[in-house]
Amino acid sequence: MREPGFWWRQPGLASAVLAPFGKAYGAIAEKRMARTGTRAGVPVLCVGNFTLGGAGKTPTALMLVELLRAAGETPFCLTRGYGGSNTRPRLVDAASDAASVVGDEALLLARVAPTIAARNRVLGAGLAKAKGAKVIVMDDGLQNASLAKDLSIAVIDGRRGIGNSHVFPAGPLRAPLAAQLKRCDALLVIGDDVRARDVIAQAGTLPVFHGRLVPQPAAVAALHTCKVLAFAGIGDPDKFFATIEQAGIAIGTRRAFADHHRYSAEEAAELVMAAEHDGLTMLTTEKDHARMAGDPALVTFAAQTQVLPVALEVDEMEALRALVLGRLRR
Repeated sequence: MREPGFWWRQPGLASAVLAPFGKAYGAIAEKRMARTGTRAGVPVLCVGNFTLGGAGKTPTALMLVELLRAAGETPFCLTRGYGGSNTRPRLVDAASDAASVVGDEALLLARVAPTIAARNRVLGAGLAKAKGAKVIVMDDGLQNASLAKDLSIAVIDGRRGIGNSHVFPAGPLRAPLAAQLKRCDALLVIGDDVRARDVIAQAGTLPVFHGRLVPQPAAVAALHTCKVLAFAGIGDPDKFFATIEQAGIAIGTRRAFADHHRYSAEEAAELVMAAEHDGLTMLTTEKDHARMAGDPALVTFAAQTQVLPVALEVDEMEALRALVLGRLRR
């Protein structure tokens, strides 16, 4: 299901009608967030966001993994495995597991670090520790209080901020902003912070970091002479399209799908035909490409589709490193 457009506009009739439901949902979410979580026995670093949909959590988690490895730590990733059918804690095999089983985010994380997919975060953390984790990087889970965190970083998409500032279903917030800020130790704004300034103002003394998603130079060079059919089924497809254009890659056609969209064989065939008809190169995100893994009907489609890998660069990297490692020492 695609998120409604009014979430990201000034409050109007739709948000007003749904506001009582948002208030009730927010009260329940706030009560759940106030619980005391179980200690994992190893430090837990949580990367979350305030709203439903994407903000850049997975690139942030991958950046933290590299930071921790450079400091001599042994990080494991922990993710819910959203979109996958798996129900028990599972050590993800990036080579053989399918996105339909463990979720697309789990596959991306598992390519870089040992990753546990678990709907029950406490059991997942226990499996990570048993497998040798010295520190856990939790992708998503700011609103999940079942597992105690040693550091929680909230990621904000600078292009969209927190939308109309209402709680689901009246808006995109997962819980009242004030309640979420109480659970945060730092904010990371990805992109221009114009839409995030109100949140930063309410964050008080919380440290604020600024980052940007940078496409892999080799991938950009390979696509420099191409005109592409860009498609994405992520939280904010327009963000992906903007990244392509900023990299100097020409877009002939763009197709946006719902977050975590699973492509059917019919949709794949339609995209291939459209690209061939207009002489375009198909281009998508790493997450979308990972979602094709393990589906026999999409093998050819995946092989014909190019990927634009991105990495997160943080302006205040030394300050972030000091914060993260300082929490580990505590």
